[in-house]
Amino acid sequence: MSITEADMSDDDPGPDRPSIAAMAASAAERFPDRTAVVDGGKRVSYRELYEEARRFGAALVASGVEPGDRVGIWAFNSREWIVALLGLQQAGAVLVPVNTRFKGREAAGILHRAGAKALVTVTDFLGNDYVEMLAGAGVALPDLRTTVIARGRPSGTGVPWDAFLARATGEALAEVDRRRAALGSGDTSDILFTSGTTGEPKGVVMTHGRTMRVATDWVAMTGLSEGDRYVMVNPYFHMFGFKAGILACVSAGATMYPQAVLDVDTVLGLVAEEKATVLPGAPTMYHAILEHPDRDRYDLSSLRVAVTGAADIPVELIRRIRDELPFQVIVAGYGLTEAGTASSTGPGDAPETIATTVGRARPGFEIRVVDGAGEDAAKGEVGEIVLRGPTVMAGYLDDPDATAEVLSPDGWLRTGDLGRFDEGGCLSIAGRSKDMFIVGGFNAYPAEIEAMLLEHPGVREVAVIGVPDARLGQIGMAFVVPRPPAPSADEVIAWCRERMANYKVPRFVELIEELPLTASGKVLKTALQERASTRAVT
Repeated sequence: MSITEADMSDDDPGPDRPSIAAMAASAAERFPDRTAVVDGGKRVSYRELYEEARRFGAALVASGVEPGDRVGIWAFNSREWIVALLGLQQAGAVLVPVNTRFKGREAAGILHRAGAKALVTVTDFLGNDYVEMLAGAGVALPDLRTTVIARGRPSGTGVPWDAFLARATGEALAEVDRRRAALGSGDTSDILFTSGTTGEPKGVVMTHGRTMRVATDWVAMTGLSEGDRYVMVNPYFHMFGFKAGILACVSAGATMYPQAVLDVDTVLGLVAEEKATVLPGAPTMYHAILEHPDRDRYDLSSLRVAVTGAADIPVELIRRIRDELPFQVIVAGYGLTEAGTASSTGPGDAPETIATTVGRARPGFEIRVVDGAGEDAAKGEVGEIVLRGPTVMAGYLDDPDATAEVLSPDGWLRTGDLGRFDEGGCLSIAGRSKDMFIVGGFNAYPAEIEAMLLEHPGVREVAVIGVPDARLGQIGMAFVVPRPPAPSADEVIAWCRERMANYKVPRFVELIEELPLTASGKVLKTALQERASTRAVT
C-alpha cells in the first residue's frame, strides 16, 4: 500500500532564496529589528545576526576556506552555533555537525572522513574540553587548519571567538557576498552523519534546496510565524534541531531560544518569562513537564505548538498534553536524516492517531510499505517503509555502494524502518528492521510490544530487545522504567501473557532507573544489548 501527497507550491523557498545563505540575507531584510536569538542575557536582531554571520564567513575566507570546503561544529546549542552555521553558508562552505556526546576519537573520525578544514567547538561542556579531547584522540586530521573556540577557556591551538571574527577584512566580506550570490539550490549545504547506533555512521549529503525544503515544510506544518518564540531543546547537530529548528525560524522570522541541555525548571521558567509559543521535543520531555511537581507555579498559557515523534508514544501522554497543557497544535511526525520529515499527523487528529501513528505523507512525498519481494504490503501488514520526495538525500558521502543499496535510480529510499498502514491511511512505525527479532519463526517487532507495555499503569518507559535462546532462536527482553508503585518483573510478564500473543511476551523483564539515550533522545539499544549480554538469560 502507498500514500501520496501533491507537490509543495507556496512553501517552496523559491528562486529569490536559492540557498541557505540567501535565506539568511532575506530574513535580515524582512525582519531587521525582530529579535532573532535570545541566549542567556544576550539578545540579537535578525539584522545583527546576519552581520555577525557575514563576519564569521569572512573570517573563514581569510583563513583559507574555499567554496565547498567542510566546516565542523562540535558544540552545544548556542547563539554562536547559529552564527557559525549561517556564516559558513555565507562563505559557500558545507556544514558538518558533530554529536556533542561523542568522545574525541569518534569526533575525530567524523572530521577526518569529511576532510573538515575548520572546526567550531567549546572547551567547557559537561566537564569536557573538546579541544583537548580531539588532541588526545590519536587520529590525524591533516585537513583541519583552524579550530575556533565558541565558548570556554583558551585551549591548545584554538582561536577564541572574538579573535577569529577579527580576521574578517573588507576584501573577505566582499568575497562572502560574491559567494552568496553564486550559490544555487543544487550546491551541497550539509553533511549529517547518521547516529551509528547499528553500525559505522554514514555521511548524508544534502543540497541547499533539499535542506531548505525541510525547513519551509516544517513552517507550513506548524504554522510557525514571526510572532513565535521557539524554545530549542533538540540538539542542533541533529536534523530536527538544525533544519526544523534554526532554519525554520530563519525562514519564518521566529525568535530562537537555544538550550544547551534539557533542564525542565529552566525551560518552564523561560516559557513563563518570555511567553514562549513553540516547544518541540521527545516524549520524555513532555512527560517530565507533566510530572514536574511545581508545574502549576509557571504560567504556560502562551504555549501553542508541540511536536514530537517516536514509535512508542503512550496514548495517555498525548491526552495529558492536550488536556493539561495549553497547546493548540499537537503534531507527531516521522523523519530521518536521509529524508527530512516525510509524514505527520494533522491538527484535527485524535489523541489515539497522534500517539499510535505518524500520520500521512508530507507534501511532495510518496510513502509505500513493501514486503520482501518489493510489492506493496496489504493494509495492516508490516513491511519496510520506502519513500520518495523532495528532501531525500543526494547520497552517502564517498560511498556509492551504500548509496545504491538504499537509493534507487528513480529516487526511492529504503529506510530500513518497518511500518504498516491503518484503515484511515495513517502510517505506524513498527521499529527498525535491524531491531526485529524472530521467536520460533514469528517476527516480533519491538515497537509494537513497547506500545502495548506502555498501557501497563506501572510502566513509565520501556525498551524491548531480542536476546538469544537455545530453543526458539530469540526471545524478548524488556527494560522497564517503572512508575510508583513499581510492579515486579513477574507481574509485568504475567500482565503481558494476558494481552499478547505468546511469542511477543518478553521472557525477561529488568526494572531500571532510566533508559540509555543518545543525545537526540533515541533509546540506545546497543547499550541494552551489551547489558543483556552480561546476564545469563539463556
